[in-house]
Amino acid sequence: MKRILLFVLTNLAVMVVLGVVASLLGVNRYLTANGLNLSALLGFSLVMGFGGAIISLLMSKWMAKMSTGAEVITQARSPDEAWILDTVQRLSHNAGIAMPEVAIYDGEPNAFATGAFKNSALVAVSTGLLQGMTREEVEAVLGHEIAHIANGDMVTLALIQGVLNTFVVFLSRVVGYFVDGMLRKNDEQSSGPGIGYYVTSFVLDIVLGFVASMIVAWFSRQREFRADAGSAQLLGRKQPMINALGRLGQMQAGVLPSSVSAMGITGDLGKLFATHPPLEERIAVLQATQGQ
Repeated sequence: MKRILLFVLTNLAVMVVLGVVASLLGVNRYLTANGLNLSALLGFSLVMGFGGAIISLLMSKWMAKMSTGAEVITQARSPDEAWILDTVQRLSHNAGIAMPEVAIYDGEPNAFATGAFKNSALVAVSTGLLQGMTREEVEAVLGHEIAHIANGDMVTLALIQGVLNTFVVFLSRVVGYFVDGMLRKNDEQSSGPGIGYYVTSFVLDIVLGFVASMIVAWFSRQREFRADAGSAQLLGRKQPMINALGRLGQMQAGVLPSSVSAMGITGDLGKLFATHPPLEERIAVLQATQGQ
């Protein structure tokens, strides 16, 4: 969950910064100088949309380390660290990717993988997970994270986020232009966008951004099933991943860092923004698959 929340939070921050810079440079006035220039607006939306997603992707590994305090293992200092490094190296080799950086951070049971490139990624596990699971279960969790990297999930997520950002920017400004025109239809002296344009665009950026987040969360839930299956394939059997998911259900979930805690949404609405399916559902899907 950390990697998705970090990515979305960074993406939103970058989008806001790009929007402010564009306004200061007079881009909005250019887009509406002689009526709404849809071609220019589409180009602007693409730059804004994919710019935010790509910058967030490139920053994802750094942000993850900073927010969790993850310490990269450069040289094993204990038998447990040596085992983790050997396990990640073996799983990465079997998955056909370069070995990612391996890190451990203090916290309740959790783990994540992130990074812009398959062959330059990061896998991190918490001390709570290492202490609360058997080695076979930890191996299954590591296999799950390696599967995320091998599947290129972060890149795919960035592309989906970029497309959605583009639609958000484009639609909010089209609607903002027409709302502004309705409010100022008798004001022939004004030139450039008015307050109606800015307010409407800003509000729709937020509203449509939430809708986009729901779509991203839905995609994230689907990829969790694929990563579970990927772990089973890497280990040669599905029972370790089933056991690991069952163990997670008995443990207290890791608390998110303060930098992303505001993104947590509880209650019924939270189901729309959940980045992971219920553990029971993931176990049931794994149990229903063929093989050991």
